[in-house]
Amino acid sequence: MTQMMSYRFVAQTHVGLKRKVNEDAILALPDHDIWLVSDGMGGHQAGDFASALIVDAVATLPVGLDPAAKMHGLRDKIHGAHRAIQAEAEARGGGTIGATVVALILANGHFVGIWAGDSRLYRLRGGQVELLTNDHSAVAEYVLAGKMSWDEADQHPHSNAITRAVGVGEELELDKVRGAVAPGDRFLICSDGLTKYATFSMLQEVLSTAPLETVGDRLLQIALTGGGADNISHIVVDVL
Repeated sequence: MTQMMSYRFVAQTHVGLKRKVNEDAILALPDHDIWLVSDGMGGHQAGDFASALIVDAVATLPVGLDPAAKMHGLRDKIHGAHRAIQAEAEARGGGTIGATVVALILANGHFVGIWAGDSRLYRLRGGQVELLTNDHSAVAEYVLAGKMSWDEADQHPHSNAITRAVGVGEELELDKVRGAVAPGDRFLICSDGLTKYATFSMLQEVLSTAPLETVGDRLLQIALTGGGADNISHIVVDVL
């Protein structure tokens, strides 16, 4: 039986206080129940090219796909973007161009998160924030081994060293997480421009107390007050 759910969302991206170019890209496709954040990397405006290419590719998904076809279609679009970014990097002389990606799909009372890199998917349920993704980064290994917390990893000098990205490496491996959705769940999809400054306790406080109308601005303010050294992107999705 198809379970109908309804959602509300807010999506924001900001260049931050130090960068001249916003290399993040965000995508909200409510007709597909898909939301996505991508954080570009590479000099000379290559990062914004990569993140925009991912967003543009996913935006061409046809409407009306069943949940399984939608998930496969999303993965196919990201893999296609991977190959296109590689081709562009080669055309530009072989430098590294890439982007993280994290996407949320909601369907039939369940969620699926797909990601590569260190952009994240969180869920607030019952007043508690849970990180649903694991960063593909050098310092994530320390967290997964129990040697430091995610908050500590975000402050580590090598926190920006990601080990997986769309457009980088021969084969792209996308990770997946899935689970049940309950009314009242609140999902946060974001780039590391937010999580560098927002600890778990900060995220829990804001996501637990702010209505959808102001939650995006409050998250943005955390990053800007903290220094805003990177581009800042986040999407908050409320399940009604």
